[in-house]
Formats: sequence, structure tokens, C-alpha cells
Amino acid sequence: MKPTEDKEQQPHSEQQENILDEQQQPTAQEGQAQQTEEQEQPVQEEPTTEEQLEKAKEEIAELNDRLLRKIAEFDNYRKRTLKEKTELILNGGEKIITAILPVLDDMERALKNMQDAEDVKALAEGVELIFKKFLDILEKQGVKPIEATGADFDVDLHEAIAQLPAPEESLKGKVLDCTKTGYTLNEKVIRHSQVVVGL
Repeated sequence: MKPTEDKEQQPHSEQQENILDEQQQPTAQEGQAQQTEEQEQPVQEEPTTEEQLEKAKEEIAELNDRLLRKIAEFDNYRKRTLKEKTELILNGGEKIITAILPVLDDMERALKNMQDAEDVKALAEGVELIFKKFLDILEKQGVKPIEATGADFDVDLHEAIAQLPAPEESLKGKVLDCTKTGYTLNEKVIRHSQVVVGL
């Protein structure tokens, strides 16, 4: 009984091994599909040295062109700025001159009236009006007279041209008289007042 059982079991185990081998081996169709996929994938070729050199030359040419354009733009900007600055220097006073012209017209009329004027008081009043108008125009342009007489002497505002004994103790170190009015332009001193200071 045993030998017969062994014989019957052997073919059965061989069949199992064959089935396992078939399962493990890929079918012919699967193998062909893998080969086809491998063939379809494009092969990425690395660029040659000549191609890299050509690309680098193109980049250099492009950068060089951009640099030249920037240099030209900056040169044009510099020339335009220089021209504007020159025009500003030459014509910067146009605004103030235009504002002063009405005063010049008033002075011209006053001079004509002086030839035939008999009333000196009326003439003086006319000149005073012109003077006030002129100061008003200057003030609108930022020019203001520096108050001097009776003020404390200040080297930033005043220029002492003489020193006199103060008539009172309280006037020592103060401005007794102003011989030439000083002016500021937008809070900046453009001319110091010439003053006499009490000792």
C-alpha cells in the first residue's frame, strides 16, 4: 500500500510545481508590453559641448545688448537732467521777476507824476504805497525783513558795524539802531542786518 501511495503522490507534486512555475514566469504578452514601453520612452540626450557653448554665446549677446540699452537710457537721462538744471538756473528768477513788474510800473508812474507834482505829502504817500506793495510781493515769495531795533543782538541775524554806550542799562547788548535792513528767505538769512549795538 505504501509504494502505491508514493507513486500516486509524485505526479501530483510535479503538477503543483509546473503550475507555480507558470504563475511566476511572465507571459509572452506581458514581456512584449514591457519591451514596447521601454522603446516608447524617449532617450534624453545630454547637450553636447558645442551646443552649450552656442547657448552661452547667445546669453552673453543678449546680456550685452541689455547693458548697452541701459547705458544709453542713463546717458539720455543724465543729459535731460543737466538741461533741466541749466534752464532752472537761468530762468529760476522768472517767477519773482514777474511778481515785481507791477511795482516797476508803479514806480514809473510815480516818476512821471513827480515832474508836475506840487503836493509833496501826496507824493510821499504814493511812494509809501509802492514800498508797501513791494514788501507784500516779497513776503508772498518768502522774503521777510529781520526785526532789529530794540532786539537782543544775535550774530546769526545781525552784523555789528558800531558799538555805542547804551543810554539805559536795559539797552546794553541790544540793537540801538539799524543802518541796513536784513532779510530772510524761507527762514534762511540772505542778508544780515547792519546794526549799532549798545555797550
